[in-house]
Amino acid sequence: MQIIIADDHKLIRDGIAPFLLTLDSSVQILEASTLDEALKHASTATDLGLVLLDLVMPGMNFFSGLDSMLAACPTVPVVILSGYASRDHVITAMRHGASGFIPKTVSGPTMVSALNLILSGEKYLPSSSFLEGAYEISFMTHHMVPKENSEQLKRLTSREREVLSLTVRGLTNKDIAANLGLKEITVKVHLRNVYRKIGASNRAQAVRFAMASGIDGSARLI
Repeated sequence: MQIIIADDHKLIRDGIAPFLLTLDSSVQILEASTLDEALKHASTATDLGLVLLDLVMPGMNFFSGLDSMLAACPTVPVVILSGYASRDHVITAMRHGASGFIPKTVSGPTMVSALNLILSGEKYLPSSSFLEGAYEISFMTHHMVPKENSEQLKRLTSREREVLSLTVRGLTNKDIAANLGLKEITVKVHLRNVYRKIGASNRAQAVRFAMASGIDGSARLI
């Protein structure tokens, strides 16, 4: 799978690339520092699976550049990667057709979790940009969700929250057990309790709930 990283800062591209390589064993990185370079990659790529597009770089002109990329590869998820993560920016990007909006301030593991969701057909956006009144806007489910997540999170014990956080990071039950000094069966019990308390049926739903609730996988590892 080929992935385009379009950002005019090489430091950003170099920092992101190692995390993208964990998405799939066959990942090939195509780097671009301008929109024109990114569009050229999109037109010549033979197995393009994902595009990461900086919102502010040469040629972008904000969302007109996003429109151009979406037109160039309409079946490929295009994700905005930006230091500008205001509510208006995120809403506009999603309305234009972006598959996600990832702030440059997120951790590498959180970005990987978000991209895995996007590659599975979901949408991802930073929930912290969408807290307003009693509701949280969720583009992952495409409707307004009552902000009851906080009440469900209160039902979790500190250990259950820690297990959920590490699950967001993409760790397996075996890895979580090793990091927390637990038996793998104990981790499975904690996860079953988490699913029950938050109303999730499986791991993917639990991860979506966690990320929409602001749990970013930043639990401390040993």
